[in-house]
Parts: sequence; structure tokens; C-alpha cells
Amino acid sequence: MRLLRVLLTLAAVAPVSALAQTTAATPGATSAGTAAGTVAEDSGGVWAFSINAYAYLVPEDDDFLQPTVTADRGKLHLEARYNYEDFNTGSLWVGYNFSLDGEVTLTFTPMAAAVAGDTDGVAPGFNLAIDWWRLAFFSQCEYVFDSDGSEESFFYSWTELSVWPLDWLGAGVVVQRTKVADLDFEAEPGVLLGLAYKNADLTVYLFDLDGSDPVVVVGAGLSF
Repeated sequence: MRLLRVLLTLAAVAPVSALAQTTAATPGATSAGTAAGTVAEDSGGVWAFSINAYAYLVPEDDDFLQPTVTADRGKLHLEARYNYEDFNTGSLWVGYNFSLDGEVTLTFTPMAAAVAGDTDGVAPGFNLAIDWWRLAFFSQCEYVFDSDGSEESFFYSWTELSVWPLDWLGAGVVVQRTKVADLDFEAEPGVLLGLAYKNADLTVYLFDLDGSDPVVVVGAGLSF
């Protein structure tokens, strides 16, 4: 039933796919912000958007949804997240896209954010995406300076490396360090399986593989 509720929640995003472009999505672009800057710059300065939702199925704890929305125009990157830095907490980001196209495609976006909710503060961070051949690397990191004091400040990261033997199928490894999932390790490794079709993607992540009841994260994304 938990998985059914998650799938129904993610399916609610599906009607937006009618707005998606007909160009194929970049393999590996299954995380918030991946290649968004490159799309915007290649489109002559028009706006490019993405919507991503991650459903966390945490054993013996409440499941929760973590949505992220991005908007890019040329060098400008805007991003909004909820339930990322903490529960009931939102963050608004502004950043600058640097991109390199060629045999290796790279997009680096340094950013800064205001964080408000159960956790209040400011956060510098970055998104980094590198694609070569059928390999895709993505990393999203930030450090939250909590307004309640340095002892509450925290480093967050999400990094994944995947290989896409087919345009629509990929698999790889992921490492996350997050506050909201309340995992056993500061840096929690996992595995991922991704599916991509045009500008839509679906990825399943498994964490705490040594345990009897692993943490499952189901992510769905659209870009348009």
C-alpha cells in the first residue's frame, strides 16, 4: 500500500508531460538540475524548466515527498526545493550556469539560497553534471548555515554515477548525506536503476542495503 500511494502521487505529475518537447532527454539526466543549464543556453536564451519529485519510503518512519522545480534561461539558474534541507522546509536558489559542450558535456552551477521552515538559514551550494559516452555523473552539494547556531549547520550532498547501455535504461551507484531521511550513516551508499523516455525519467534508488529493510527512493522527472 505504501508503494501504491507513492506511485499514485508521482503519477499526478504525469499530465505535465504533454508540455514536454519532442527532443530526447540526455541519458543520466535523472536528478534535479542535471543539464538544465545546457538546455537553456542551447535554446537561444529561452526558458527551460524541470519538475522532479522524490518519494522516500523509510522503514519504521513516515514516508515523505521531496519536490524540486528548476528554471533556466541562458546563464541564469533558479531552483526551489521542499523537504530537502529539513522537513517542512523550503529553499529558494539562484545560480549561474557554466557549460562545456563537446565529446564531454559539463554543466557546473554555483548557487546560493535562502532556507526557511523548520530550519532557517542561508546555503551556498552547486550542481555538477558531466556526461561522456554512456556514462553520466551528477553531484548536488550544499552547506546550510543554520540561523540557530553553528552546531545546527549541516552539509548535504547527493552524488550519482550511472552507465546507460541503452538510451532508455541506466544503472549505477549513488551516495547521499541528508538530514531528513535519518539514515544510519553520515554518507549512505546505494544503487539506482533509471528509465528515460524523451523528456521524462523514472529512477528507483535503494539505500541501506546491508539492512533487512532498505530505504527506497522513487524519483520522477519532467523537463520542458
